[in-house]
Amino acid sequence: MSTNPIFTLRNLTQSYNGRTVLDIDQLDIFQGEILAVVGPSGAGKSTLLRHLNFLERPTLGALSFDTFHLNGEAIPLDLRRKITTVFQNPVLLNRSVADNVAYGLKLRGKNGEQVQRVVTETLDLVGLNSLLDVGAKTLSGGEAQRVALARALVIQPSVLLLDEPTANLDPYNVKLIEQIITQVNRERGTTIVIVTHNVFQARRLAHRTALLLEGRLVEVAETEKFFSNPTDPRTEAFINGEMVY
Repeated sequence: MSTNPIFTLRNLTQSYNGRTVLDIDQLDIFQGEILAVVGPSGAGKSTLLRHLNFLERPTLGALSFDTFHLNGEAIPLDLRRKITTVFQNPVLLNRSVADNVAYGLKLRGKNGEQVQRVVTETLDLVGLNSLLDVGAKTLSGGEAQRVALARALVIQPSVLLLDEPTANLDPYNVKLIEQIITQVNRERGTTIVIVTHNVFQARRLAHRTALLLEGRLVEVAETEKFFSNPTDPRTEAFINGEMVY
């Protein structure tokens, strides 16, 4: 993990109809790290991910990615293509598993044997090579989520954003997806931000963990310190499963 931030957020707020749902004074996300963002429902975690993927613009404040500073102008396509998101409920095309995974590559103008090779390698990474020609709509929930993950990974993003990627999945698929996340981070240096309600998952996966409550960043620290020696009593309460909202 680098000490160079790939994202910087300063005094960033997001409001809807006068209601502030995100209010972050300062957050740096470092290149090559896995950052887990935990917090209760409605804390602003998914809103944060939408900003990191430029799906929304902040009401106020500054957001930088790589060398780009968001100042109202259009985000360059080549930068947007460096970031991709896997959502909790994957939406797959009514095509084969292979066609779903290849879709992003074809949008980028890639075709032929190279696409087939990369798709096969990526499906092998997520353990689905045997289902290459199977219709995506026939998959189980865990298989569909791994296809969605493969579709994101095949374009080799610099940043992978994960919004509750293992919610409601069986332990087998949870373990597989966690192994894939760790492997991709270690071997490719992909920066990963994972939103999760599962504090045990955050502790297993993340280099650093952040707690969001009511849109505000309560604490962010190296994961072991976050869980073993938190500085904010609200963090300790959340870790212990107490009501803090």
